[in-house]
Amino acid sequence: MAEQSLQQRVAELEEQNRKLKKINKVLVERVEAGGGQGANAYAAFEHSVILAEQVRERTEALNRVLSELKVSHRALTLANNQAALANQRLVDAIESISDAFVLFDENRKIVLFNSKFSAVWASTGLTIRTGITIQDISRLARESGLIDEEYPATGAEVGSKVFRLRDGRWVQMSERPTQDGGLVILYTDITALKEREMADREHALALKTKLLQNTVDNLSQGVVLVTPEGRVELWNDRFLDLTGVEASQVESYPPFAALMLDNHSILQHALTAAQQGEVLASEQRGIHGQVIEVRTHPMPQGGFVNTYTDITERHRYAESLRQSEQWIRLITDNVPALIAFLDQDLNFRFTNKVYNEWFGKEDGVLNGNNLFAVYTPEQYEELRPYVERALSGENVTFEAWQRNARGEARYMLKSYVANIDKDGHPDGFFVMIRDITERRRSAEALELSHQLLEQRVEERTSELTELNDQLRSEISERVEVEERLREAKLEAEQANLSKTKFLAAVSHDLLQPLNAARLFSGALSEQIQDPKNCSLAQSVSNSLDDVESLLRTLVDISKLDAGVVTADVISFRIEDLLTTLSAEFGQLANAEGLVFRSVSCRAAVRSDSQLLARILRNFLTNAIRYTRQGRILLGCRRSGDDLWIEVHDTGPGIPENKLQEIFQEFKRLEPEQPGSEKGLGLGLAIVDKISRVLGHEIRVESKEGQGSVFAVKVPRAASLMPQEHLGPNLPMLTERLNGANIWLIDNDESICQGMDTLLSGWGCRVTTALSFEDLAEQVDFEEDPVELLIADYHLDNGENGVDAARMVTSRVEVDLPVLMITANYSKELNQEMRDLGFILVNKPVKPLKLKTTMIHLLNSAG
Repeated sequence: MAEQSLQQRVAELEEQNRKLKKINKVLVERVEAGGGQGANAYAAFEHSVILAEQVRERTEALNRVLSELKVSHRALTLANNQAALANQRLVDAIESISDAFVLFDENRKIVLFNSKFSAVWASTGLTIRTGITIQDISRLARESGLIDEEYPATGAEVGSKVFRLRDGRWVQMSERPTQDGGLVILYTDITALKEREMADREHALALKTKLLQNTVDNLSQGVVLVTPEGRVELWNDRFLDLTGVEASQVESYPPFAALMLDNHSILQHALTAAQQGEVLASEQRGIHGQVIEVRTHPMPQGGFVNTYTDITERHRYAESLRQSEQWIRLITDNVPALIAFLDQDLNFRFTNKVYNEWFGKEDGVLNGNNLFAVYTPEQYEELRPYVERALSGENVTFEAWQRNARGEARYMLKSYVANIDKDGHPDGFFVMIRDITERRRSAEALELSHQLLEQRVEERTSELTELNDQLRSEISERVEVEERLREAKLEAEQANLSKTKFLAAVSHDLLQPLNAARLFSGALSEQIQDPKNCSLAQSVSNSLDDVESLLRTLVDISKLDAGVVTADVISFRIEDLLTTLSAEFGQLANAEGLVFRSVSCRAAVRSDSQLLARILRNFLTNAIRYTRQGRILLGCRRSGDDLWIEVHDTGPGIPENKLQEIFQEFKRLEPEQPGSEKGLGLGLAIVDKISRVLGHEIRVESKEGQGSVFAVKVPRAASLMPQEHLGPNLPMLTERLNGANIWLIDNDESICQGMDTLLSGWGCRVTTALSFEDLAEQVDFEEDPVELLIADYHLDNGENGVDAARMVTSRVEVDLPVLMITANYSKELNQEMRDLGFILVNKPVKPLKLKTTMIHLLNSAG
């Protein structure tokens, strides 16, 4: 600015100097041109000298100004160089920082920015220049999509703004005002910080998720968390067990609705609770028949949490109590007395039919209501002393007149019997009321007759005595009824336990002779060489297999109603089961004059072979029972991933209105064949119960006069490796058994005889004993050789084979292997045998399995 002023001033002085020179030149010329005019010339000359002096002064002044101008110009040049150097240093400084830098003036226009700020805009294709306002910057950022999203600042970022750019980077913007009213903005790349924070949050979330999953996995309830989108987010193994959903299905993260297609009621229950926003609970049937309580808890942000609790035992106990209550009500409703129970708050908890009818109430209406539902406050005041005595634990009996619902006045004998809880405190009282109006009237008539006719006193006294005896009898009857009520509940609770123990005991006693028959059959098969007789021996063995299967199924069927039977699902060839059934029922059909045919099938299925055989045996038994003449066909039909096992017959058929009725207990059709056994009508009821346990579908089709088809649907399994059929007379490597010293302890002489026959046939040297003491009398534990001990688990006098085996192994000097034989199928016994290192074989013992097990034990010991 100063340099411009000096240059302007120099230009003005030069212009004045030029004018003065011009004037001086004109004057000189005019002087020279007027040589004759002396005075004027001299004046002119003098004027020119003055002008020249003025020019000289002006010239000196001009030179001084020029000198000053040069000095100012040098100072200005030095200042410009210094300003340029400072500006370059400022540019180098802002370029050296790691943040994007931009400087705005007081009008919020860009004055200066570094290359990093330009690089931020490189992806948008826009060029940022100086002079652009901060409003333009914001508008261009929005229009170009440079900023993906703006987030509120947290922690150390408070006071600044945080942006996520569309290329994934994070930028923090910080503003600082300058002294001249401008503004400095720094854009710091915090991508690494954000990624580290995100990684820390994800790690913390993973730890919390793992902790939550571990907590859920250790719950006894099934738990599943469903997101607002309907996706399964969290679950535990108990949820899979109770709903039957495979873990692989849940891990694929399908919608919850897709997992619950087979549990439509559970799905609808959950969706209803989620829509209503309140906790709902319901009871559902599980895949194994258990009772499951499902609770749905909606979450505030959407979605819900389902919990699944197995309440089968509680439900079964409630059902038992309900049956006991029905039995009690049946008894009390038929007792000619008013019976009720009131708690400490005088609320009715029980009333019988006679009590309800007396007060004109419907059954169940009084339960939960107060005593004032049947008595007015004035009537209660008359009863209060007796009620208070009963609530204090005293038994009270009194008589009073009372009107019934029809308005009839009757004379009642009332007894209040206190009910004492386990702590010895009364928690209510029983009410028992008898109508003794007739007795009262008789007494009144007797008294009147005594006053009028003294001679009839004896007769009336006799009648009164008779009535008193009747009263005593009635009181005794009420005592007996009360006792029967208590016994009824106890009998209801012990009924299932007694039945199970009885069947277990019977099955064990039946298995003993069955096991002996199995051993004799095996010994017989080893000695028969004739193929024809061998076939007969095999048929005997197959029949024993059937008896064994039926006996085991009998024990399982006894538990069906209690819901404790579980299926042992395995993969097996259906051909083996069909072959066994064909051999068994083919002979039965031929004996009835029927044509029996079985179509072989080489498919493998997944089911419980014993329970499935039970279903098919019932189908075949009914087909033979109800078919007078014609054919019976046993075969299979493939249907997608399933296999229908069907039994066709040409019997009389079943009416369409009875196709469902035949599956009810004690429901049966009359057999067409005269003299045939009708049965108890439990066969198809058992089929229905077993099919529910197995989860198999049952189908029945029938046309009257043409026949019936009974079928069961079984899931197919992957193909199994073919097995070689081993007949009973095929040779087996028995060199290890030849000469082997075997000790046997069994309390059944027939079992000892059968085992002796069978093992001796294999070349073994056998010593049999009925107990440990019997064995000790026959052998010398220290001297006699022994290689294997076989013992029965159940012995006489409360002893068992485990104790006997321990005593034998403790006295011999060798490491003696032990083979334990038992009819006990409990898991606890299996675990005990594994812990002791004994091998367990269940009765009835199959000879081939016995031989294989013995060879294994002898080889292992050797």
